[in-house]
Amino acid sequence: MKPNIILMNFTHVYEQERFINDIHFQWIDCTDLNGTNCYCDAEAAKVIRQRMAPYLPEGIHFIDSGNYHYISKFWTDKIKTPFSLVVFDHHPDMQPSLFDNLMSCGCWVKKVLDTNPYLQKVCIVGAAEKLIKALHPNYGEKLKFYSETELSHEEGWNRFSHEHLNEPVYISVDKDVLDIKSAVTNWDQGSLSLTELEKLLSIILKKEEIIGVDICGECSSSLDVFQKNRELSINSKANKELLNLFLSNQNEIHPL
Repeated sequence: MKPNIILMNFTHVYEQERFINDIHFQWIDCTDLNGTNCYCDAEAAKVIRQRMAPYLPEGIHFIDSGNYHYISKFWTDKIKTPFSLVVFDHHPDMQPSLFDNLMSCGCWVKKVLDTNPYLQKVCIVGAAEKLIKALHPNYGEKLKFYSETELSHEEGWNRFSHEHLNEPVYISVDKDVLDIKSAVTNWDQGSLSLTELEKLLSIILKKEEIIGVDICGECSSSLDVFQKNRELSINSKANKELLNLFLSNQNEIHPL
């Protein structure tokens, strides 16, 4: 059985991307909600969780721009068995929360580490070296980084390829880990090509049992029509390639 493909619509961007024309998907509409952009207040979080309630964490979830990356926490909160989280992101998303009840795209990984009793390990892949060095995490072996700089050398790839996770894995991809030829996002971006990202993902897909996947990193619409169409085309192509990669490995996505 094919995994569910879910589109979480906050900005209407997927309605303009061609990759959705060739797939059967479930649609979770969140365009009517306030208090969701970058920061998610308690009221909005409650409504989003209610709309996500019918769906399991298994499957492939497109969650709009990186401003909504905190949605990954809502998906992983549904996992009720020990698991590991692998995050591909140019930013570690490990900032302290400004307020206890306020979720943000910049603190969600730390929130998962601090609050999810089933989480065993987090691997953050492709983050900028300077952002990693600015952190002072105290999670021991529970948190591991593979920086953008490290992955620019063969030994970094070798270390990543030998990473072993003892539990089923949830994968979260922010396309800002990619270079500007491979994706256009509303955040500063990394240096991985789409081909390199797919190779890194394939290492995990071949070795590990996958619970589910989410993908973010869409771009806010440009005022320039030509630029907007270019951005939509690049991101739609990246989404389609990533979707095809996960669908071609659908036997690795297992129900819990």
